[in-house]
Amino acid sequence: MKLLDLLDKENIMLDLKSRDKKSAIKELIKVLTDSGKVKNADTVFQAVYDREKIGSTGIGQHVAIPHGKTSEVKGIVGALGISKKGVEFQSLDGEPVNIVFLLLGPEDVSGEHLKALARVARLFKDKFFREALKHAESADKVVEIIKKEDVY
Repeated sequence: MKLLDLLDKENIMLDLKSRDKKSAIKELIKVLTDSGKVKNADTVFQAVYDREKIGSTGIGQHVAIPHGKTSEVKGIVGALGISKKGVEFQSLDGEPVNIVFLLLGPEDVSGEHLKALARVARLFKDKFFREALKHAESADKVVEIIKKEDVY
């Protein structure tokens, strides 16, 4: 599974405006709603935020991977938001996040959802990959960076 199997160029935000966790999640859900990937934004937010209550998905190193399972999506989908100013996400390392990857999957595909989550987390461990994304000037450039790194 490749990251670009889950992420369309139209679902990449280079200038995430939100400064807090709830708003950032809602902003990325809106991107998916606007592109037709999500039906009911409120239901999706509740699924993601219920997961977030278990523990922060701010995994450290300025990255958050909020995720959830919902009947509001047909397959596994993602949205990527990059924040220049940082988002307060109650991350494990206490630092604000600059990269937020929202991952949604149908309720009946646990195995694929976990594989996708592991793939995203593995890619974002690479410091140079994170830095390149943070400095990308267009969604096309983000796609190019992901293609270059997401080869295995």
